[in-house]
Amino acid sequence: MRRLAVLTVLVAGLALPASAGENLVAGLSQDSIEITSSYNGTSIVVFGALERPGDDARPDIVVVVRGPEDDMRVRRKSRVAGIWINSDRAILHAMPAYYFVASARPLGQIASTPTLRRYGLGLAAVQPRAVTATGDPEPFRKALIRHQLHAGLYTETASGVQFLSGTLFRVRVTLPAAAPRGKYVAEIYLLRDGAVVDARTSELSIDQTGLERRLFDFAQFDPLGYGVSTVLMAVLLGWLSSLAFRRME
Repeated sequence: MRRLAVLTVLVAGLALPASAGENLVAGLSQDSIEITSSYNGTSIVVFGALERPGDDARPDIVVVVRGPEDDMRVRRKSRVAGIWINSDRAILHAMPAYYFVASARPLGQIASTPTLRRYGLGLAAVQPRAVTATGDPEPFRKALIRHQLHAGLYTETASGVQFLSGTLFRVRVTLPAAAPRGKYVAEIYLLRDGAVVDARTSELSIDQTGLERRLFDFAQFDPLGYGVSTVLMAVLLGWLSSLAFRRME
């Protein structure tokens, strides 16, 4: 639904004549991040400019970066006879594993709640595509968002859009080491008077390279062989260590 909404905005923009209104031009400082043995997280810059601004009043820019979607399980613990046990759970399907949203002021001051939900702007608008639960899933969704915020995988900042001039802007997006590998989508929205005027999307990939990639693929696609190799390597290192200690004696 969110991608369809963005596409609708883009098609509408193409249908307008060149002099009809302001446009948005945006991009990423890099579209590929390689994970190596020394990788400890990184950051990218989303930058852009306004073309043919409508009036002297500065419009609102909202930047959203979404990571790969995943089914997330959230469990509720209850104290029974002095022991904490899992009493209930919910599965939130197709939740973003990473979510970042930045604006120049609070989102509630930029657009109405229906508009924010339509385009998925803000943590309150992050919703699963489907839910498997026996009761109300909303407490589980809120608990998941709190967990992701604490882990640094979800971020909402009302001061993240920096205007370098009247038409140039940039946003720094922090990607922690725990950010999952995969395809990310950066969406840049131009809003005026609470309505989306234009939008742009860019893709970003985070993936392992070199030896790290080969070891990851080995563990994923041949877990038995990976486990046996690990045990054999541990035995070999232990034997070599025993030889070294004997020579020292």
